[in-house]
Amino acid sequence: MSSNRWLATGNYFTSYKEEQRIFFTSLDRTAMGLFLAILFIWPYFIPVENKYMLVIDNILVAVIAVMGLNLVTGFAGLISIGHAAFVGIGAYSIASFARMLGDSHMLLTHAWPLMIVLAGCMGAVFGAIVGLPALRLKHLYLAIATLSFQMIFQWTINFMNFFNQGQTISVGRVFWLGGEVKRSDHYLFWYYAILVVIVVVSFAVRNLLRTRYGRCLVAVRDNDRAADAMGMHPGFTKVYAFALAGFLAGVAGGLHAYLYRGVGIESFTLHHSISYLAMAIVGGLGTLHGAYWGPLAIKLLDLQVERLSEWVGAHMTNAANLATALRPLSFGLVIVLFLMFEPRGIANWWRIARSYVKLWPFRY
Repeated sequence: MSSNRWLATGNYFTSYKEEQRIFFTSLDRTAMGLFLAILFIWPYFIPVENKYMLVIDNILVAVIAVMGLNLVTGFAGLISIGHAAFVGIGAYSIASFARMLGDSHMLLTHAWPLMIVLAGCMGAVFGAIVGLPALRLKHLYLAIATLSFQMIFQWTINFMNFFNQGQTISVGRVFWLGGEVKRSDHYLFWYYAILVVIVVVSFAVRNLLRTRYGRCLVAVRDNDRAADAMGMHPGFTKVYAFALAGFLAGVAGGLHAYLYRGVGIESFTLHHSISYLAMAIVGGLGTLHGAYWGPLAIKLLDLQVERLSEWVGAHMTNAANLATALRPLSFGLVIVLFLMFEPRGIANWWRIARSYVKLWPFRY
């Protein structure tokens, strides 16, 4: 590695340990520290209304879910069209305790970090079960299998009285060091809670990709037969990829349940599975920071299209059908354009920008 750790002009590694570092230069480490500090302190200087803080919280929850989908689809190369079902399993794990013990039971309100981890574990169990068909199925057939799981999940929730037939199941307010989290501080509190989870999960995933298990994911994605010949176990790799994705989706579902103080089937439908897949594609499959860009881009697009639909409905006569069609039209158009012109997603724009800054003023 270059002797100058602050402004290294190239990556000259002399050992595998240097090559596997999380931050290549001290400048990268300092920039990340400053960025995280800004994320944690900006709410104290820029007051935000609850409705906008809810939008930010939704983006952060989607980041965790898409990070799991990126593991199974981006790094392992296994298409999943039922990711919202895994998120729903995490949410309904919390809702199940609320139904059995009461929505304000101490286990739900005081031990909520444990409940979120438990929701992730339930998602991992079902993820491993759904991953078993990956031992024999590939590509479109595996996608249909995950789609079937999505349909089975929705049917089960809609027709079981225990889950209130898909209607909302309430979850009580949580307690923190200062007592019960008040209504005025609810969304701000969960902003910090979800942000801490994202930081922990991001470093965990980054470290996973540095290990032999993370390299197995990429090897199986590129060629599972070659990976098998090199001593890897493609079947085990595919199953634990689904289990990891299910765990992160379950954590996202548990956070969703506490954020909305309730669980309903309308938040975990096939439409949401397609949305998660679109976020992964737009952000950039097979990249860690693509899981941040994708949810941000799609959620902001939804907001802008919603405002445009309201404007069209208010200023144009007989425009109700047009306003209704704008959202799916823009959603599909964005996916098609990214697949055609930028298949590596927004993460590739970030890579190009970083390379330009690093190499400026040189053109090579």
